[in-house]
Amino acid sequence: MDTNQMTARRPYLFRAFYDWIVDNELTPYIVVDASVFGVLVPQEFVKDNQIVLNLAPHSVAQYMATNEKIEFNARFSGVSQHIVVPMSAVEAIYARENDAGIVFEDEPEYKQQRETNIQQSDNVEKKSTNPFRVVK
Repeated sequence: MDTNQMTARRPYLFRAFYDWIVDNELTPYIVVDASVFGVLVPQEFVKDNQIVLNLAPHSVAQYMATNEKIEFNARFSGVSQHIVVPMSAVEAIYARENDAGIVFEDEPEYKQQRETNIQQSDNVEKKSTNPFRVVK
């Protein structure tokens, strides 16, 4: 089977590195491309379309990592937020203490998802979301 026909490696590598970092009592951080469709993070912490998130078990609640996304609750400036990160938006995972980790390569499946999402978001922006007409 051709590797382009296989499922994406990222979720498997992500979970393996996450477990490895936590098992070594280090703090897992992820780098997220916040411009990817479906990313739900507090925008005030996004810089240059990126956000770094702490995934330490004691820092997050209701953590779940599937092949499609990472989802959890965390506090930002004392306010609880629900975070959603599609796997296609995860650029890297590393240990805060020593930078041991992995930067993910762009896989064909995610590249295709991004292109589809860009087209969908362009179509959404073209439609008027205001059902009321302005009368002067």
